[in-house]
Amino acid sequence: MKPSSKRTSMIDPAVLFLFIPTFFVVSVTPGMCMTLALTMGMTIGVRKTFYMMWGELLGVALVSVAAVCGVAAIMLQYPSLFLLLKYLGGGYLVFLGVQMIRSRGKIPLDSDPSQLKNISPKTLMVQGFVTAIANPKGWAFMISLLPPFITPSKPFLPQITILVLIILTTEFLCLVLYSNGGRTLSRFLEKQGNLRILHGVSGLLMAGVGIWLAFG
Repeated sequence: MKPSSKRTSMIDPAVLFLFIPTFFVVSVTPGMCMTLALTMGMTIGVRKTFYMMWGELLGVALVSVAAVCGVAAIMLQYPSLFLLLKYLGGGYLVFLGVQMIRSRGKIPLDSDPSQLKNISPKTLMVQGFVTAIANPKGWAFMISLLPPFITPSKPFLPQITILVLIILTTEFLCLVLYSNGGRTLSRFLEKQGNLRILHGVSGLLMAGVGIWLAFG
């Protein structure tokens, strides 16, 4: 009785084999959060980008659980708060992008560690969190993806815990991949003496993510 009871409480292996590659493909595809990780990797380096990642992962976890629990449906009934988050988060990213292009923003593009302290870890975490929870495509994806992988006949908590842990692990690995890619690109441009191009590309990417977040 005990082995069968444990077996029924666990998520089906077939579900995991389908869920893991499905979510990896979706997560690694360029999107709002990945573009933000790429841009920050270019500008502030991978180590400080981790703060943004922690905030983004917290937001993804909340969106995942809320989507399964039906909170998303409530938010759709009251879109004003959702729109406010989108506009505030998007506007802030556009502001940073413009400042980066003008080379006077909070995200300096040289390698002086003292100047990189201008951005607080709290600010980075908040921006990652807002970007994740105010992403309408993220909500739509979680609403459509997660519920079909939940088996009603099995306990809910173990299933959602395993699925969310897989989501967060995959998302984290993809964020690290993108931020490292951004850092590699910035080093290449710096070696070529094209700092002006680096400023422009970084600023345009950041502003583009902001517009995408606000109006996507």
